[in-house]
Amino acid sequence: MGNKALQQLNDAVQVVLQRARQQVLAQMGTQLTVAEKTSRKDLVTNVDKSNEHFLVHELRRLDPQAKILGEEGLGDTVTSMSGHVWIVDPIDGTMNFVHQRNHFAMMIGYYIDGVPTLGYIYDVMADRLFAGGPDLGVTVNGNPLPAPADLDLADGLFGASGPLLIHDRYQMQAIAHASLGPRIMGSAGIQISQVLAGELVGYLSYLRPWDFAAGRVLAETLGLAVSQVDGEPVNMLSSGAVLIATKSAQRAILTIVR
Repeated sequence: MGNKALQQLNDAVQVVLQRARQQVLAQMGTQLTVAEKTSRKDLVTNVDKSNEHFLVHELRRLDPQAKILGEEGLGDTVTSMSGHVWIVDPIDGTMNFVHQRNHFAMMIGYYIDGVPTLGYIYDVMADRLFAGGPDLGVTVNGNPLPAPADLDLADGLFGASGPLLIHDRYQMQAIAHASLGPRIMGSAGIQISQVLAGELVGYLSYLRPWDFAAGRVLAETLGLAVSQVDGEPVNMLSSGAVLIATKSAQRAILTIVR
């Protein structure tokens, strides 16, 4: 895909996300239908489903031959990253959405034959849209975003997963102690966007493909490291402990984990 076509697609997806944001804000004033998926801490709402339906419909309009993997299962059954693949999280941080009405995001990742191509993280309540990819650079609300400083773990705040920190999985307590302090938001999209903006030196959590697909595109474009917690490459169609960090922080974290 040429740069002109890619830029046109990038612009169109941002318009779709802005329309989705307006619909989500309108629905927040109504009675939510909330259900448990796997536990009382894993929720889904009517807004998750309606927003995914809208996003899938619009992405099919923009890219009819593509495959779409959505968190709520309203897209396709995707077993391969060949061709054009969109990975969609309609509401990331549903617990925050339900109980705080804040600190949640919409995320879309776009891959061509497995290559990270475009990514979008939209902090809905802050109206902060991170967008772009390796051929276009990264913008926030249309303004170019410079690469964050390559700070070491000891020189920055660290984005932690609450469950991993509590149960000390992957040496999370030692990682947090080595940093200037842990920060927990309950939304992968929000915390990844904070790494992109240089507000955190890293983020580690157990993530599913829709939790990190967009973040991987944007992070790698900005020169950040994205890997499994053991340093191996991520698999875009499987879940696991994923680390997104500055390269210096990644080295420090991998040393602690190993």
